[in-house]
Amino acid sequence: MLQVNPYLNFDGNANEAFDFYQSVFGGELSKHYMSEIPPMPEMPSAPISEEEKGYLMHVSLPLKNGQTLMASDCLKSQCHQLTKGNSNYISIAPESREEADQLFNGLSAGGTVEMPMADMFWGDYFGSFKDKFGVYWMINFANKQ
Repeated sequence: MLQVNPYLNFDGNANEAFDFYQSVFGGELSKHYMSEIPPMPEMPSAPISEEEKGYLMHVSLPLKNGQTLMASDCLKSQCHQLTKGNSNYISIAPESREEADQLFNGLSAGGTVEMPMADMFWGDYFGSFKDKFGVYWMINFANKQ
């Protein structure tokens, strides 16, 4: 079966963001820092700044059902530019209304709620928000009739 895993980019705060996401979802984080990148003469580029050595090259957080939330920090020294926007949402389908509320309340803390959790005309329990890191989320529990 096709599996889609969200991959996020951050502007130097992926570590903080994923510590927060772990506090909501649980699970074990796997972190690899820019300082771990070995010299690669075949790929010449500008040196990574001292600050950027503490940035995350890759972080992953396993979620339920074999899904994984992943990310990395953008490196200005390598001409990477982060542009925040609402063109991407992470949509979560929890197993219960209680789990929907727990995820919504946890992830939206410090963020901006677009639509609070509520029963919708299409029959589902739904809410959406932008978290405190600028990532857009949707929580959609499909009510079983």
